[in-house]
Amino acid sequence: MNRKSLQRQRGFTLVEIAIVLLIVGLLIGGMIAPLSSQLEQKKTADTRLAMEEAREALFGFALRNGYLPCPAISATNGLEDRTGSACNKRYGLLPWATLGVGRLDGWNRILGYSVTPAFSDSVVLFTLKTPRDITIATRDASGRLQPLTESNDIPAALISFGKNGYGAFSDQNTRLNDLGAGNDDEKLNLQSGMALISRDPSEDPRASGGSFDDIILWISPNILYNRMVAAQRLP
Repeated sequence: MNRKSLQRQRGFTLVEIAIVLLIVGLLIGGMIAPLSSQLEQKKTADTRLAMEEAREALFGFALRNGYLPCPAISATNGLEDRTGSACNKRYGLLPWATLGVGRLDGWNRILGYSVTPAFSDSVVLFTLKTPRDITIATRDASGRLQPLTESNDIPAALISFGKNGYGAFSDQNTRLNDLGAGNDDEKLNLQSGMALISRDPSEDPRASGGSFDDIILWISPNILYNRMVAAQRLP
């Protein structure tokens, strides 16, 4: 075999390798998006599971004590922040140590928690007539705010700050605050804990309310009362 034949053979082999590498790259690139989507779905599912477990723990706390716990003292201290019968705050972080549950969502950030003050009073215990003060809203297809619950009807709510983590504390206890313009609904969820937005996630900053990935889970007063009555904690 002469030199020219060898050169042609080597050149052809290099072309084949280049084609194979290109195909492999395309295959890997095509797999990344589905895998990333599956990973995010798992984190969302893990978050909802953690929030449901926390909600059940809140029901159990109420059944045992006759009231709901306060938010946590801090990102490093998961005991409820209580002085005497009253809470030192009505909106903050889940009191995971008091409840005996995990503190993190699927993105390894501490869950938020809001409670109606009258429901966390450990002396004047709540009754069927105790007023509640948390309202949950959503947005319709045209972007207008619509009630998701009755006004001032929710005793307590849990919040995950989602994939972007805006306003959340990480598991290293640092807070993610600044996302710039937009995210109006997420910013509203950080204000008083009394008016919360729960809607479909969106990465479009031009959407009504801006980009959004918070997850809200709340305690229905009817389920809470039903359990309290069944356990003879309420008449």
